[in-house]
Amino acid sequence: MNNISNNLTPTSRFLGLAPFLRLSLDDQDLMPIAQSIFQQLEEDSANPELLMNLSMVMQILGDPKVGLELQKQALLLKRTYVVPSVTGKAKYRLLLLMAPGDIAENTPLDCLMEGEEVELIFYYLNDEAPWFIDPIPEHDIAMVGVCESAQHQSMLEALSETLKHWQVPVINAPEYIGVTDRTCASSLLNPVPGIEAPMTFLLKRNALTELVTGESELSAKYEGVRFPILLRPRDSHAGRDLEKIESLQALAQYLDKVENDEYFLCNFIDYSDEQGDFKKFRIVLVEGNAYICHKATSKHWMIHYVNAGMLDEEAEIKRQDEAYSMMHFDEFIERHGDALKSIYEKTKMDYLGIDCAETKDGQLLIFEIDHVMVVHGMDPVDKFAYKLQPIQKIKDAFNTMVEHKIKAFPSDENNS
Repeated sequence: MNNISNNLTPTSRFLGLAPFLRLSLDDQDLMPIAQSIFQQLEEDSANPELLMNLSMVMQILGDPKVGLELQKQALLLKRTYVVPSVTGKAKYRLLLLMAPGDIAENTPLDCLMEGEEVELIFYYLNDEAPWFIDPIPEHDIAMVGVCESAQHQSMLEALSETLKHWQVPVINAPEYIGVTDRTCASSLLNPVPGIEAPMTFLLKRNALTELVTGESELSAKYEGVRFPILLRPRDSHAGRDLEKIESLQALAQYLDKVENDEYFLCNFIDYSDEQGDFKKFRIVLVEGNAYICHKATSKHWMIHYVNAGMLDEEAEIKRQDEAYSMMHFDEFIERHGDALKSIYEKTKMDYLGIDCAETKDGQLLIFEIDHVMVVHGMDPVDKFAYKLQPIQKIKDAFNTMVEHKIKAFPSDENNS
């Protein structure tokens, strides 16, 4: 283990996702850390911070079942976890309202704000009413970190009412989070000039089975949809079980191996360039101002930054292309500024991630909009030094937004 992992091993304070994700991205083995925490828990089994740290590690290691059970145990003991300011002095205290569950279900704000003079207070809500079990710590601003999902609908509805009377400003009001649903987002953005947002349909499993058996036809039942299509289970994250389906036979095979009650379906759009490369951008909107997080290039249409080979030694050309796009992001804004402005105006989200690409005819192709995307500056500096400044711009924009919201909030109100 390197110095970072050595520093993590002995501590029993809550560390959040960021330090473990950093180690993972640096290709460090997290198993020794997991084993060390297990050993500490043998002597201190009711330590919630240790349980939460181990929960994070196990989820990164690809064992969500164990990770979520550890989280469940931790939340029985306490629901508030704090990542202090890197200097010990915080410019502000941010309360992040979280839902119990997978690390992909909440805004991983500590990954973005790593190294900043900010105190992050992670407050895990209950799965059902009453939503707030533990006392609410003092804070200067709140943020809704909960993702849109069928499971969280009641929670978000309740928060919408509660936060209208909150005594500090709130980032990402819960009543707007529903627009990040794939069907809602496509309906909202598809008509916008300059945007290609394939209409997305939420289907029950039996509706897909009817397509396979010939009881219904794809194009007749779902206007504008034709093979190839993209299919994924509802509430899946990070491309889990997302596949391009070319035919009814392939659809039948997909249903045989992917069991779920509901699925999202949309057209596949070929966004490859003249060299056959697919290029995907992650953009962040902070109060409507656009910033680039990364750009990945792959020969495969389904791109995640990690599986695109951006860290490979032979990927220098990819990194040069990304560096140019990050250093000259104003050129992207010139092409798509109006479309990005429309996304902000329609979603009303203070902080929003956008996974997107450019179509062959120059449109902004929207894959997903969400506030729970991972945004970070953790990639190895020896290969990605060009990312430091663009990521710092996102941090600065977030800090500025917070400062403005706190100053603009009625001064006669007190913290909750």
